[in-house]
Amino acid sequence: MIKSINDLEIYKSAYELALKIHNMTISFPKEEKYSLIDQIRRSSRSVSMNIREGFAKR
Repeated sequence: MIKSINDLEIYKSAYELALKIHNMTISFPKEEKYSLIDQIRRSSRSVSMNIREGFAKR
């Protein structure tokens, strides 16, 4: 039985992937900090946040 968002495997996977992406982008060139890095990080976080939002509405 799923009682919380943390019981969803897809949420756990999306969250872990967002952390991995964050760590990977640390090594990107500094000139990409405000364009490419920011967009990659925001989009990777949005996946888990959308899952969380959908779960809260159910």
